[in-house]
Amino acid sequence: MVALAAALAFGVAGCVPPDEPGTESPSGGGNAVQQLGQLTVATAGSMKGYSRDHFPHWRNTGKNCDVRDTILQRDGKDVKLSGCNVVGGRWESVYDGRSAADPSDVDIDHMVPLANAWRSGADEWDDQKRGDFANDTTRPQLLAVSASSNRAKGDQDPSQWKPANREYWCKYAESWVTVKHHWRLTVTSAEKTALTDMLEGCTVGNAS
Repeated sequence: MVALAAALAFGVAGCVPPDEPGTESPSGGGNAVQQLGQLTVATAGSMKGYSRDHFPHWRNTGKNCDVRDTILQRDGKDVKLSGCNVVGGRWESVYDGRSAADPSDVDIDHMVPLANAWRSGADEWDDQKRGDFANDTTRPQLLAVSASSNRAKGDQDPSQWKPANREYWCKYAESWVTVKHHWRLTVTSAEKTALTDMLEGCTVGNAS
């Protein structure tokens, strides 16, 4: 798992600047609440057979660039490029407010971690589908964040870890549910309870 604002639909077939993130999640969390109710609740599966190699990333997007460059360019400000590769800019992590000017200090977080997805049903997918999941730039699955917050999160679900920035909890829960709903992944009972609590805090004002 490696990963600031929720990912949005855009093409990755080149280095065209992507759309602004955040439009997929509706304000107020209403649609996310509905989607959460449609998720299957199940006990977390086994890690047997898991390897990050089963989720190939980062995919080449053309011109010697990859999905990581795409997310760094989307989530950064004053981004500097060498060809298509991101070599500088400014990033502020929505998880903890930490700033970075060197892209090597920024992680790309998988909103739903790869290991969590494995335990939630991705163990039954083939590597092509797992690669699609790991490189999903259409859902809010990829996010540029501080390395420390990404590593603190690990493969934990929202019942085990939440961003230090409480103002981001609503968006975090919406994004998590959006990804799990699209990919038809399960949630545990504790995970669903945590997401429900987080979504109850959503208002039109803080859901953006």
